[in-house]
Amino acid sequence: MACEPAKARGRGAGPRVVTVATLLLLRHGRTTANADGGLAGRQPVELDETGRAQASAVGERLRPVPLAAVVTSPLIRCRQTLELALPEAAPLVEEGLIECDYGAWEGQPLKKLAKEPLWPVVQQHPSAAVFPEGEAMAAMAARAVAAVRTWDARITAEHGPEAVWLACSHGDVIKAIVADALGVHLDLFQRIVADPASVTAIRYTSLRPFLLRLNDTGGDLTGLVPPPPKRRRRAARAAGAADSDAPVGGGAGAGR
Repeated sequence: MACEPAKARGRGAGPRVVTVATLLLLRHGRTTANADGGLAGRQPVELDETGRAQASAVGERLRPVPLAAVVTSPLIRCRQTLELALPEAAPLVEEGLIECDYGAWEGQPLKKLAKEPLWPVVQQHPSAAVFPEGEAMAAMAARAVAAVRTWDARITAEHGPEAVWLACSHGDVIKAIVADALGVHLDLFQRIVADPASVTAIRYTSLRPFLLRLNDTGGDLTGLVPPPPKRRRRAARAAGAADSDAPVGGGAGAGR
């Protein structure tokens, strides 16, 4: 996990509150390959006009959120998205967030790929899928999850548990990270959707991750910023639970 469990406290010390930074996963805007129905893979495809508009729009939503760090896949479509969405940011490249290496599938039309024998495996049993001349989906998931958990621990250590940081990546990569956060097998990750320029938010704790937003393409994001420590502790004491506990009944929401 992103941080070690706190040491046990004495009786009557109140709930154990262990929390870490909040991760915002941003998928790049629509590309020319997305529009044409192709599988871009690691090709240097760029945003199309719609994708550029999507990047600018998500930037308006992200502007009020204080970001402790911004990291990105090295591919140009992610870097273009951040240039439009967060022009004042200085993104750090994280190789672990790069798109899956689809090997011989790269650049092919999805309609053609749907006729390949490997297609049903990718759809129904992706943990067993290995792309010809490319990467295994399980390997992609493992390195992406390791990357975000490492960054989350680092940012928490450097900026504190109230920090919010952003990682810009790709659809399958984000879906794999979400599957891990939900504790579901990679074979179920095709049930998850990550649209272009969508925001997904995850908060890791010492016990479990919480999926705060999924495939969010509109609305205010400031509610994802954690409250100050004193306010958070008061809320935890009132609930009689630690930050790692899920509120029974659903709780009061992000604005608590």
